[in-house]
Amino acid sequence: MEIRFKGGVNIAMKIPPEKYDETVAFYRDILLFDVEEVSITHPTVLATHRLEFGQNILWLDCVEGITDSKIWLEMCTGDVESATNYLRVNDVTICNEVAEIDSSMRWIKDPTGNTLLVRNK
Repeated sequence: MEIRFKGGVNIAMKIPPEKYDETVAFYRDILLFDVEEVSITHPTVLATHRLEFGQNILWLDCVEGITDSKIWLEMCTGDVESATNYLRVNDVTICNEVAEIDSSMRWIKDPTGNTLLVRNK
């Protein structure tokens, strides 16, 4: 089976609490995106806002315990198990401890530390 990856629609910006309100205001008040607050129950995400960013959904997540913003990307494939084996063979670390997810998905990191969610199409 040939492994193929495709970018998913979800992008999450993980933002420290001290920069969160300013960041939400930037997207809402300066760039004039329709920004919607979404209810969330999560151990480290204190608040989240959603906005349509072209073909994608950008999630602005207020995350406890971080000092710098990070971007998390969603990536889709036809077979997560085969893709996981392929990634391991290519020395990509599977890091599911990053955040709780469904057992059919995987978290990985690129060489610069960006987090990617691998899920079925």
